[in-house]
Amino acid sequence: MTGIDSVPTVLRLVALGLALQSCGVAAQPTLDQQLAGAWTYVSVDTVRPDGSRTPMYGPNPHGLVIFDGHGHYALVNARGDLPKYASNDRMKGSAEEYRAVVQGSIAHFGTYIVNEADKTITFRIDSSTFPNWNGAEQRRPFVLSGDELRWTTPAASGGGSGEVVLRRAK
Repeated sequence: MTGIDSVPTVLRLVALGLALQSCGVAAQPTLDQQLAGAWTYVSVDTVRPDGSRTPMYGPNPHGLVIFDGHGHYALVNARGDLPKYASNDRMKGSAEEYRAVVQGSIAHFGTYIVNEADKTITFRIDSSTFPNWNGAEQRRPFVLSGDELRWTTPAASGGGSGEVVLRRAK
């Protein structure tokens, strides 16, 4: 096909493309688009070099991760069984109460980038309840399957690596 014969073929292909688009056949959303939204924690495990696992925030972690779809995120996670402060004043907790909260929770926020090719999220942490992460950049491999999101934190704040499982919030 050359010259004038190719014009009708090109026009037919353009028409087909427009017809498919108008029928709702669209490109698959990017991983970044699929990630956008709110996610709740299912599990967070510390994995030691010997392969042993410990639930970092207990068997029923509570928390939320929000990806806004414009490059900003916020993450908060806590044990479901954190003790209440006897004083009922967060500024007057006991050493044991403060230790339980610090060891049983984490939060951070900042910006993120999704690398479609290697399926990683890079968190650029503005601020964290673990101050050693303030200003850090962390790359985490992830798998997104339907309403389940899994990622690995290669250097978890409590030692070893962390394996996180989240479910899309309803």
